[in-house]
Amino acid sequence: MLLNYQYRVYPDINQKHQINSWLRITRYWYNRQLGDRFNWWQHNRNDVNSCPLTCSLPELQENPDFYSQKKQLPILKEDLVIVQHSSELLDFTSVPSQTLQDVSKRVDLAFKRFLQGDSNGKRSGKPRFKNSARYRTLRIEGQAIAVQRTEKDWLFLSISKLKGWLTVRLHRPLPNGFILKNMLLTKKSDGWYATICLEDPTVPAFSPDEIIPTWDNTLGIDAVLHEQDYLATSEGTKLPALKSFRKSEKRLAQVQRRKEKKRKGSKARRKLAKRQGREHQRIARARIDHAFKTAHALVRTLKKVFVHEDLNLKALSKRNKAKLDEDGKFLPNGQSAKSGLNKSWNDAAFGHFFTTLEYIAGKAGARVIAVNPAYTSQLLAYRDEIVFTDCHIRSYWDTELSLNVDRDINAGINIKRVGLGLFPTLKRRKGNLVVGDSTTNSTLKEVLAVLKNAPEAYTLSVLRQV
Repeated sequence: MLLNYQYRVYPDINQKHQINSWLRITRYWYNRQLGDRFNWWQHNRNDVNSCPLTCSLPELQENPDFYSQKKQLPILKEDLVIVQHSSELLDFTSVPSQTLQDVSKRVDLAFKRFLQGDSNGKRSGKPRFKNSARYRTLRIEGQAIAVQRTEKDWLFLSISKLKGWLTVRLHRPLPNGFILKNMLLTKKSDGWYATICLEDPTVPAFSPDEIIPTWDNTLGIDAVLHEQDYLATSEGTKLPALKSFRKSEKRLAQVQRRKEKKRKGSKARRKLAKRQGREHQRIARARIDHAFKTAHALVRTLKKVFVHEDLNLKALSKRNKAKLDEDGKFLPNGQSAKSGLNKSWNDAAFGHFFTTLEYIAGKAGARVIAVNPAYTSQLLAYRDEIVFTDCHIRSYWDTELSLNVDRDINAGINIKRVGLGLFPTLKRRKGNLVVGDSTTNSTLKEVLAVLKNAPEAYTLSVLRQV
């Protein structure tokens, strides 16, 4: 199984200068290839209905692709390359050949996603030309790396064309008998980091289709995003939110205001920009740490199938459409309140959490399923009745059963039922929801047992064990 381990790297002064030179050369190579593709795309395309028979067509040029652009590398290595706008000399022979070829792959992938889309047909935006702040990672293949020595907490690597041994701080041990595949060198706000991709032969290959979901081995997860709640499970528990950006928002805004008052290019502005980057780094690290701890807490429930909502996060954090009156003046559209909700959705980072959960569950031999959450938060899990018609309704008191039903836990149970194929079909007729085929009675006892035993406190004890 392929695993990624990220460690802090401590290069010396000469190694820092050399790696920064590699970044400068690869960034120039990336922008040059992207410019060639944009030049061909703009001068060799035309609409079908915009060219009459009398027009003169320019001579078609060869379409640059991955292989044609990669063939330019031997020519560029024959002599120093001069940058036109700065008269800078770049030596392409100082960079490992696999690293330069990987840059061509990145350009090819970015441009194909822009024109054709990914495997799901979703197209990306127009690729950007990279500056020093946007291009910060080098990929080095495993054949160019050799492990020289391993001590208690340190790893010494020898990289092709890099002088000396690169010192890596091992804050956690590497697995025995690992096979080094590749390494990513990334420049962050506080220094250099190495992401080592390795193959661990002790971890067997996992096939999710081998696990059959049942009521006992399945856990439903509902994304709450209400006050201090982050997730609600079908077992009647809730996990707390972190809100790392909300806690650091004032401090970050203060640093940003001070930076904007400084003159551009000054030493004081660069110093505050570095501090601003460190603030963003703390927020991102706290968010990643919370995602891993929450994922481990869910995996420790020993469930084999985790069912969560397939959220359209891009639409949830989208701005409201503008409203205009008859005179063309803007009317209130609720964007002031929606902007705070958008910030909360982005701060929760559910997309990153679900990706982390899939990674942690895969290592533990569990399966993660994303389902359509339509009407799961409105229908009672033990009765075919629409109760939670508004988001302000957080609980429901059932006088017949003397039972207090929490909205989020009820939604987690319904998501579990959707993953098992036990959720009823709902059809909208004249504005009202009508329940079609229902299997609610088949899970009545299990659902009532969960709702009656649902605790009111968070599962903080589970998170503290991580």
